Amino acid sequence: MSEDTQQPSIPSTQSQDTKWQRDAIEKLASSALTEQKTSRRWSVFFKGLTFAYLFIILFFALGWLGGGAKNIGAHTALIEVSGVIQAGGDVNADSFMESLHDAYKDKGTKGIILRINSPGGSPVQAGIINDEIKRQKKLHPKIPVYAVVEDICASGGYYIAVAADKIYVDKASIVGSIGVLMDGYGFTEVMKKVGVERRLMTAGENKAMLDPFSPVNPKHQALAQTMLNEIHEQFKTVVRQGRTTRLKETPETFSGLFWSGEQSIKMGLADAIGSADYVAREVIKQEKIVDFTTQEDFASRLAKRIGASASASFGEMLAKQIVKAGEVKLH
Repeated sequence: MSEDTQQPSIPSTQSQDTKWQRDAIEKLASSALTEQKTSRRWSVFFKGLTFAYLFIILFFALGWLGGGAKNIGAHTALIEVSGVIQAGGDVNADSFMESLHDAYKDKGTKGIILRINSPGGSPVQAGIINDEIKRQKKLHPKIPVYAVVEDICASGGYYIAVAADKIYVDKASIVGSIGVLMDGYGFTEVMKKVGVERRLMTAGENKAMLDPFSPVNPKHQALAQTMLNEIHEQFKTVVRQGRTTRLKETPETFSGLFWSGEQSIKMGLADAIGSADYVAREVIKQEKIVDFTTQEDFASRLAKRIGASASASFGEMLAKQIVKAGEVKLH
């Protein structure tokens, strides 16, 4: 027998190690694939859940769900007048009139409460709202309208309130400020100090009226004051018409001062102490309150949130103030 045939057959250690490594790799690969499939399933599940959630929100935001007239029974209609009064702002004529029309259209409305918490704003927007309230009251004489003041009802806010049949306040509410203002800035001295020359060209002698980078022009100042006085007279007329003989007019009534709710009752600017719940329960006799305030649509709220999250530089804020400087406000 040769030496080759006499050697014993011994399993190779290297082959065993290779097999073990191959098995381990296969198990790891299989485990990874299983985990990936599970992760993909959960990902699809959560994406679907998120999509369904957003879809439902969109339906509600656009009014696609729960549409149609609802019989909500006899109730007191509530309309919020909260914030600065200005076109496109928290309180504006378009959204308010939509709310008011909806409240009157509902057959269950037995009375309307305007819950006011506003420092004032645009005399134009406040005037349109005041006119529409009075117009609707003539069309629906059996449905009373009451203003209920929370923290503040000043200037344009009070301009709206006097259209109501009665005004209710809290004893600590701020009421009044029946006046008109136009504010601005003057940068002429600053420009001199920094060596900036103003180069302004106009066609029309009054086109640069109230320009903040030019010296005060007495003629322009007089024209602006005349306009403010005219708007102030309009404001006083609206208050007198709304409050009639209840108003105890004094030299200070239309001076731009404001008073506590308790004092405003003594002056005839308001009628009594009372909250929205009190007026609904004790005056209108319909304790159930239904909010008819027009809400912003989903897209508008989203746009505002995005806008609020973006920080503005000092220069941008200053530019906005300069642009707004010439606005007439009931504040």
